[in-house]
Amino acid sequence: MRLAFAGTPEVALPSLNAIAESRHELVAVVTRPDAPAGRGRRLVASPVAQRAEELGIPVLKPEHPRDPAFQDELKALDVDCVPVVAYGALLPASALDIPRHGWVNLHFSLLPQWRGAAPVQHAIWAGDEFSGATTFRIVPALDAGPTFGVMTERIRPADTAGDLLGRLAEGGAQLLVATLDGIDDGSLEAREQPTDDVTVAPKITVDDARVDWSEPAAAVDRRIRACTPAPGAWTTVAGERFKLGPVTPDAEEAPLAPGELRVTKRSVHVGTASVPVRLGQVRPTGRKEMAAADWARGVVLPDGATFGS
Repeated sequence: MRLAFAGTPEVALPSLNAIAESRHELVAVVTRPDAPAGRGRRLVASPVAQRAEELGIPVLKPEHPRDPAFQDELKALDVDCVPVVAYGALLPASALDIPRHGWVNLHFSLLPQWRGAAPVQHAIWAGDEFSGATTFRIVPALDAGPTFGVMTERIRPADTAGDLLGRLAEGGAQLLVATLDGIDDGSLEAREQPTDDVTVAPKITVDDARVDWSEPAAAVDRRIRACTPAPGAWTTVAGERFKLGPVTPDAEEAPLAPGELRVTKRSVHVGTASVPVRLGQVRPTGRKEMAAADWARGVVLPDGATFGS
């Protein structure tokens, strides 16, 4: 089939590479426009755009896929299908109807669970045992289109959202190519999603990522892992804000009140509603990430200081 691939961030690169190496003809890449990045806020092309240029594939960067000029370009390409991974823009029906086989999305959940922008983060936060990826034909309703294929992946006890998303991106790339193969040879037929067991996964905000030390240790652990690496879990102490890496619930540590700190030469523990957690990495605002014990040696905390204060 003739394909145009749509995607923007780094997580889409395994699929772009797999499609470029497949039997299909990749004639263009669609991605979001260049965006400001870094301290200088200079315009930088998306990871997908940069990789496409390395591969010598033409790149389209519409301000929005509803733009008539972009839709005319897509029609002129005469593509059979547009595979999509984390493109980052809502697709109007006028664009969805252009390819013969529509736009086929690789979504990082077991649909109909976790429809929305942050499925991996919500699966970890909710304590799900399994996650996965699903390919489906995009329709105007959010992640509600008929599905083609699925892969499952066990969520490991220490997985961050970044860890799990990395594995799903690699495995999902092979699922996406297999889906395109099946569409091409007619061996694969889309099936409507069940209407029950639907859960939604809205974007995780910075406010969502603030740690609530009045929750049990397991909930604190899941929130932090779900928000790692982005937007980054955080807390405050003595008026200063800190980002936190994953923690370890420690049932052998003596109890602490929620948010209460216990500092030794080798560790920092914080109280929760259940057992304390041992901090891993800490990143004060404007400074580099460091081990919690190293951070504690370099600060002077007032008597009775607690996280979340």
